[in-house]
Amino acid sequence: MKRRPAVASFFYAGTRQSLLEEVRSCFLSPHGPGELPEKPKPHGDPTPVLISPHAGYVYSGPVAAHGYLELSKRRRPGTVIVVGPNHYGIGTDVSLYPGGYWSTPLGDIELDKELIGRLASASDVFSLDELSHEEEHSIEVQVPFVQFVFGEDVKFVPICMLDQSKEAALEVGRALAEAVKSPEEVAVIASSDFTHYEPHEEAKRRDMAVISRILELDIDGFYRTMREVGATLCGYGPIAAIIQYSKLKSYTKSRLLKYASSGDTGGDKSSVVGYASIAFDR
Repeated sequence: MKRRPAVASFFYAGTRQSLLEEVRSCFLSPHGPGELPEKPKPHGDPTPVLISPHAGYVYSGPVAAHGYLELSKRRRPGTVIVVGPNHYGIGTDVSLYPGGYWSTPLGDIELDKELIGRLASASDVFSLDELSHEEEHSIEVQVPFVQFVFGEDVKFVPICMLDQSKEAALEVGRALAEAVKSPEEVAVIASSDFTHYEPHEEAKRRDMAVISRILELDIDGFYRTMREVGATLCGYGPIAAIIQYSKLKSYTKSRLLKYASSGDTGGDKSSVVGYASIAFDR
């Protein structure tokens, strides 16, 4: 079973060489970290838990690169889990892709069927379902970054959340903590953009209020502040899920690696989308 890319040539370049060049340019962008990722190490500090954006690379790629540079400086994980929102309203409430491979112009990445099975056994919140993932971009756009940093020596687990309620997010985070036996061998990433289609300064104001709650690992405050300030995050459920996972696995040191909007990276600040790269460490 192989899941074909849905947004190659749209959110990111559609050929291997052009995609490699595009990802490199994200790292070296003025809004990126300004350096290429290191070769991951077999030993060293555990990988952080990340929040990473998922728009077109020309807009969000430089912000995402900050998190992936951080991943490259740590111990190589055996598996990368990406939790993303379901934008299209198809499929099941919380979907695990059952197995096989995901394909991008950089090649195929193998799914960690054993870990997928443990997650499915850990909670009834999960369904094994391909349909939820068929057109969804929030998880897919993370995959070329994963491949660029780790090559073919890493497995993958995609989790797509249509139900982003606090209750569902807490259960996903709990099940992740139960199923991931060795967190130092697994990188967990929540895929989300932040406020959508507001002027740059207004989007930043709303987003920084929400980010302050994220950095405090305050899930109740995170949901409450989103409502109060009108922050229109698309992946708030995945963010809450990985906060819960981080708390249960003692990843309680949080850092904002980078915030920027599409106005910063694209130039038009009249109506923007906000992006943040955030890391949680032990």
